[in-house]
Amino acid sequence: MLPHSKTDKPKTAPLPELVFNLIVLSLAFTSGFIIMSIELMGGRILAPYFGSSIYVWGSIITIFMLSLSIGYLYGGRLSVNNPHLGRYGLFFIAAAITLIPTIVWSNAMMDWVFVRLEDPRYGSLAASTLLFFVPTAILGMIAPYSVRLLVAHAAHSGQIAGRLYFISTLGSALGTLATSFYLVLWFEVDVILMTMSAVLATGGITAIITHASQRT
Repeated sequence: MLPHSKTDKPKTAPLPELVFNLIVLSLAFTSGFIIMSIELMGGRILAPYFGSSIYVWGSIITIFMLSLSIGYLYGGRLSVNNPHLGRYGLFFIAAAITLIPTIVWSNAMMDWVFVRLEDPRYGSLAASTLLFFVPTAILGMIAPYSVRLLVAHAAHSGQIAGRLYFISTLGSALGTLATSFYLVLWFEVDVILMTMSAVLATGGITAIITHASQRT
């Protein structure tokens, strides 16, 4: 009988499809929830400087739509090359990290913008870009990458994409209600954003650990 080679180590059983799908869908739901929560927080952050007029909300919505569209584009490109949970988790961690400047330096950044652009139209547009463009673009990468992770057969891609966007949009709807009806009444803006950042980091770490456990 031949001796076992080093390559004969037992491999970890692949993650059950149901568990894998639940992880991806749960994280997609979380990202949808947090995107809308951050957007609503944007109105609270900008209000002391530029008010809460239609100009301000128009600026916030425009920047979020633009950054999400760029995130969708790059997330789709990245999903083509060997998609896996490890890289997926990095999106969440990157979003959590890039949200930190908004938490720590939002007042300083708002002061800097306000001194240079007092017009509520252009000032709020510049402030929204500075505060929210990067983390929101990264969060936008999650949705197309989620679809690619879940698609095992091209024939089912439309159904899976529909299910994924249903879950993500449901998260956005609940994030809007929870933030506007309850969270802003119970907590300070910084506390909400810090919690969102921690949740994103936890989700990212969970995805990375899950991926690593399947490779050992």
